[in-house]
Amino acid sequence: MAALIEHWPVLLALLVYLAACIGIGWHFRRRASRGVDEFYVAKRSIPGWVVSLAFFSTFASTNTYIGQAGQAFASGLSWAWVGVLWTVFCMVSWLLLGPRLRNQTVGLKSVTIPDYFDFRYKSPLSKPTRVLSALTILFATLWYMAGIAKGCAHLLETVLGVPYGWGVAAILGFTCLYTVMGGMYSVLWTDAVQGLMMLAVAIVMAAIPFVYAGGIGPLFERISEVSHVSADGVPIGDGLVTFGALVSVTYILGIGLSVGMKQIAEPRCLVRFYSIDNAKGMRFAMIWTPIFLGVSLVCVMGLGALVHGMADDQEAAHLIRNTDEVVGFMLAKFDNPAVSAICITGLFAAGMSSLASVMLIVGTAAVGDIRNLWLPADQRSTVRWTRVAIVAYSGVVFLLTIYPPAGVVELTSFSGAVFAAGFFPAIFGGLYLKWGTGHGAFWSMLVGMAATLAWRFGVRFTVPGLRDVHEIIPAFCVSLAVYLAVSWMTRGHRPPAAHLVKVFGGLKPPRAPMPVRVELP
Repeated sequence: MAALIEHWPVLLALLVYLAACIGIGWHFRRRASRGVDEFYVAKRSIPGWVVSLAFFSTFASTNTYIGQAGQAFASGLSWAWVGVLWTVFCMVSWLLLGPRLRNQTVGLKSVTIPDYFDFRYKSPLSKPTRVLSALTILFATLWYMAGIAKGCAHLLETVLGVPYGWGVAAILGFTCLYTVMGGMYSVLWTDAVQGLMMLAVAIVMAAIPFVYAGGIGPLFERISEVSHVSADGVPIGDGLVTFGALVSVTYILGIGLSVGMKQIAEPRCLVRFYSIDNAKGMRFAMIWTPIFLGVSLVCVMGLGALVHGMADDQEAAHLIRNTDEVVGFMLAKFDNPAVSAICITGLFAAGMSSLASVMLIVGTAAVGDIRNLWLPADQRSTVRWTRVAIVAYSGVVFLLTIYPPAGVVELTSFSGAVFAAGFFPAIFGGLYLKWGTGHGAFWSMLVGMAATLAWRFGVRFTVPGLRDVHEIIPAFCVSLAVYLAVSWMTRGHRPPAAHLVKVFGGLKPPRAPMPVRVELP
């Protein structure tokens, strides 16, 4: 209680922010209750600048601002290269996937990623693919949400002294409340507000170690040759500023791919494209979303390495094994109530922006893509059951987060690997390959998920020398190969030509034979 009273500016800022989120949800509650189009995709009426900020904020979550920023404490400034890969995938997502996915889903009347697979491929395996993809969402999102809630709870515990379990309940409870009220409307508009806050917080956080050390020069003098030891007990020396000294390039590549590819495969990111209002909004988002993300990543991805300049040997020995606590330690060490209020509120916003998005996705998958296939319901009932599913799923996440099986970075990267290996071939093929088939989508999804699990639990941590080879690398290669091979072998199950015209906006008509010219005598 004393810690809470001492940090009253933080509590005040959090309460104002939470009241704003609940207010947005309350404002949109009636509109979201009208039907599936409103609750699931906000009737495709959201301005491009809102979607752009929402995409950035939902991707750059607590995973980035706490987990990845803290990971740099153990990996050094080399970890910033992970952010470079993420920015590249953000550009790929908006340039190659966004416009096509938006156009195709409008024509197909798709409101979720699983029903896109169903409507696009139109094959004997379309319905099984829809159910399989929905089950994949329910499985993979569990680990992602646990990672986000874990990071936020550690922050509240470190800075405010809030017990870990209460912190988990707070972040999940408040996010669930405004999500079930306003659906996609409240998710996107709160995400836009959260995105602005996160940009400001990224800049403030990056400045803290420099201010604490007395400037750029003094800070880099401190971290260029430290007496701290690594997790293996080896002196770090100049490893913080030497590329690849503390972390392998293979591991950087694995985390960069597994998390970065979420932007081109994960439903919570892709469904953003569904809601943009028009082509002008799409053009704005295509330009500015990578900028928003890139600026924030420049500020936070190497932050943990800089925090070495604020820690003594004993503190560093603890943090090197508990990197999820690095950002909380930095704020507590800096000990400025105003700065803590700004940063904690922004970090809380980072977690809630991602949690709200995935809560909505799991609700739509459980009800719209599984329950309604066997128990069809009208639109209002579908919205009501989706809200029930969101609340129930949040309860399961709470239990998992109380006993987390891994740290934030590993939890979220594993989730990203499942989505990338399972979904990307089917999504990319659906958008670009007219000869892609539902059989290819189904089997690539199944094999991709199986390969991800097999590599992580059967190879990566049991075979010497392969620990740094993340599961995304072999699983994605196998999944893509299966999609191409099976689609070619089952080309007889391609959708009818008329359906492909509807999907792709027109095919070249067959060439008419040249008329034969006959000379009359």
